[in-house]
Amino acid sequence: MRTPHHRRRAALPVLLSAGLLLTACGTDDDTASEAGAETSDETGVSANEPIVTTFDGGLYVLDGQTLEVAQDIELEGFNRLNPAGDERHVFVSTSEGFQVLDAVGAEQTDTVFSADTPGHVVRHAGRTVLFADGTGEVTAFDTDALGEGMPEDLDTYTTEEAHHGVAVELENGELLVTLGDEEERVGAVVLDEDREEVARSEECPGVHGETTAQGEAVVIGCEDGVLTYQDGEFTKVDSEDDYGRIGNQAGSDDSPVVLGDYKTDPDAELERPEQVALVDTADASMTLVDLPASYTFRSLGRGPNGEALVLGTDGALHVIDPETAEITDSVELMDEWEEPLEWQQPRPALFVRGGTAYVTDTATDQVHAVDLASGEVTASVTLAETPNELSGVDH
Repeated sequence: MRTPHHRRRAALPVLLSAGLLLTACGTDDDTASEAGAETSDETGVSANEPIVTTFDGGLYVLDGQTLEVAQDIELEGFNRLNPAGDERHVFVSTSEGFQVLDAVGAEQTDTVFSADTPGHVVRHAGRTVLFADGTGEVTAFDTDALGEGMPEDLDTYTTEEAHHGVAVELENGELLVTLGDEEERVGAVVLDEDREEVARSEECPGVHGETTAQGEAVVIGCEDGVLTYQDGEFTKVDSEDDYGRIGNQAGSDDSPVVLGDYKTDPDAELERPEQVALVDTADASMTLVDLPASYTFRSLGRGPNGEALVLGTDGALHVIDPETAEITDSVELMDEWEEPLEWQQPRPALFVRGGTAYVTDTATDQVHAVDLASGEVTASVTLAETPNELSGVDH
């Protein structure tokens, strides 16, 4: 196995500025103990800036600084994770709905947002929005209201047809929600604060996923490009190929450019793409970047200054300058790996928070913390079970 500290280095990008060197992944034991004591709850357990990973039969809550296991939580079934948007909670999508995990206290709470087939969770502008695929119900609330259990003020909206969709609430109260049914998804609609329609586009076949970029530009993926919404208008950005599917995106408030996956074979049982798309929301353009390896839907992330990050099947974390579309750095973290055919099966995953990238290695059951400024692995842990999904609290 390659040592996690080995690094293939190109010229360090301007985006990885010296200011990142101030971002520390770990602290001394005394500091960590003091921080943990302040947040300790009934369990007597606490985790500093926790991250969470699923495994077959449960969850691991890890201390985000040391990667020590704070709690091993039993939970049957295939469970998915999403940040809730605050510094304490993570949503666990279970058979009952969206269940709130107190990650700092390392325990599941009794707060469950009931949902038939819980899907996307979106955090934006101090609001958290949940989408239930089985009913098309959208639930929005103030993110900081989670600290008191179930928020008192819930705003709900139900789409005309149930579908695998997504919704995001903007700073001005507008709600962007996808259009579709169980057979097909075609685009998105924007509703004002009174939930009256103000904009619509049905130019996005196979709509999937959502992210926001600088200037509150919203981007959703299509089978032939992306659809953007900004300043009250939809804009379609076409792919270079007739079928150029973008289904997963990663945005940054520090960049107008959105990182997306890019697939070109509609008939593939499992396509292993070796290109990613960079969509510039400022001029509605798309640039494709060739990679030295393939990647999966759990491979995309953004750094603290907007740098685009892709975890490749060559075992390296690749850094792309979104302005030049060049790979500027590659950090080797693990042996080469291959994406499994079933999307629910474990594969290496990437979660980025601040100046730290957290990466799972499913071949060794490890989780690594990587300082993005130096490329050094600052902490590692070997788990008893193979990690699958990876997420964590926000800063």
